[in-house]
Amino acid sequence: MDETQAGVSDTVETIVTSLKHKPGALLPILHGIQDHFGYIPDAAIGVIARHLRSTAADVHGVVSFYHYFRSEQPGRHVVEVCRAEACQARGARALESHAKTRLGVDYGQTTADRSITLKPVYCLGNCATGPSVRVGEHIKGRMDPARFDRLVDDLTTYKLELN
Repeated sequence: MDETQAGVSDTVETIVTSLKHKPGALLPILHGIQDHFGYIPDAAIGVIARHLRSTAADVHGVVSFYHYFRSEQPGRHVVEVCRAEACQARGARALESHAKTRLGVDYGQTTADRSITLKPVYCLGNCATGPSVRVGEHIKGRMDPARFDRLVDDLTTYKLELN
């Protein structure tokens, strides 16, 4: 185990130890780990299983069952496109096609520069102003291809400060 894996294991141990006493501890633990790392590292599965007296297969099964949990590190930004019926009625299918073409990825994939991971979601609760996308905690409604392009430009543009 290299230092990176050792650091991951130490952090996972801390998170698991602090949450394993909770009823139904597996989900809070997984949320805590994903909140910290942005995904569930492979090294976390065995640690969780050991603390909860479970099997790695059981823990992995929960991680792979819930769409929220990621087992690979996402891009710097996760862009979620709503695919619910209300957003589809307002143009989400054309938006998702444009998003995939613009980013050069399909759902569940990350751009080559690791800046954006594209994910589908099935309702953002923003039906009246669909189609909608979410970036982090921010939901953006009335999204069209031009607004999507501006969003991507904003997410991938770095400000340089010259001294």
